[in-house]
Amino acid sequence: MPHFSADEYAARLQGLLAAMAERRLDAMLLFAQESMYWLTGYDTFGFCFFQSLVVRADGRMALLTRSADLRQAQQTSIVGDIRIWTDRRDATPAEQLLAVVGDLGLAGGRLGAEFDTHGLTHANGRKLEAAFGADRLVDASDIVTRLRAVKSPAEIAFVREAARLSDAADAAGLAAVRAGADEGEILAAQHNAVFAAGGDYPANEFIIGSGRDALLCRYKSGRRRLDARDQITLEFAGVWRHYHAALMRTVVVGEPSPRHLTLYAAAREALLACEAEIRPGRTAGDVFAAHARVMDAHGLAEHRLAACGYSLGAKFTPSWMDWPMFYEGNDWALVPGMVMFAHMIIMDSDSATAMCLGRTSLVGEAGSQVLNGADIGLQRC
Repeated sequence: MPHFSADEYAARLQGLLAAMAERRLDAMLLFAQESMYWLTGYDTFGFCFFQSLVVRADGRMALLTRSADLRQAQQTSIVGDIRIWTDRRDATPAEQLLAVVGDLGLAGGRLGAEFDTHGLTHANGRKLEAAFGADRLVDASDIVTRLRAVKSPAEIAFVREAARLSDAADAAGLAAVRAGADEGEILAAQHNAVFAAGGDYPANEFIIGSGRDALLCRYKSGRRRLDARDQITLEFAGVWRHYHAALMRTVVVGEPSPRHLTLYAAAREALLACEAEIRPGRTAGDVFAAHARVMDAHGLAEHRLAACGYSLGAKFTPSWMDWPMFYEGNDWALVPGMVMFAHMIIMDSDSATAMCLGRTSLVGEAGSQVLNGADIGLQRC
């Protein structure tokens, strides 16, 4: 069954319909799995194939998907009208979607489409435009994204549970870090803490890297054992019903180098400065400006990134990163109910020293409410 109440889904639908009315859209063609999940509860990784949820301006919905996802839609969503396109050598799901739209009385309607999503490949997008006519489709990729960015009280409860799981994963990971430990043991401990408590797979791999790989901010395959003096960067998330709460830290094995201590001081100061800006009335760009100001004052301009965080919520593979992001000049206003992950990532390739520190906050009425990672001290094992 869907994870939220009928009233919750009804409120989300009304928010979408109001946004559609502002854009003068007769219907939306949703392709982002996040949008479908948020609006109806539909939970699948089948979005790697063609599928679309059609939402009319009067609230009627119809889902076009594959037979493999029929029961998935029936058992996880509130969608009653489920249509199936057939897998075959000459399959034409875009044409079948056009027929669905016509059947819903939208043959001449103005249609908004989600183009900016992993749920619509470029190849399928071209087929979509060929079937409908490119001029008929309006890029409305941002509509549900903006609605999802502000969480309801029910969603915030899920985020808080995800944050609890992230703290459990943090504790489990730190307990496993020691000289001689295999990275696989640490990764397994973190995942076990999430799964054993009823959590979900994350929307992207946990990041783990030691030695020089501690300077990477992406997952890579392959494992190593920690040396007597080492460093390991961990970025992970607690996940509850697809809602994420992320944490990030670099752990020092053995005695920290003077460079570790210098970079840690800058990372901690920058994180606190960013969290002070995560409040109503500020923008995503303001948060990044705080990050850049502190980092640059420490002489770390060449070692920091050009972004320092992003929104979190219910996300699907390949990434848990959501909009808005913290980067220069982003004028997306922060409002209560947004959930933001601020990460301070410092990579000093000259000395092969890494130092990362990050945690998740809720934008409250009066300011930032930190949800996890209460201890941001330099972790040493």
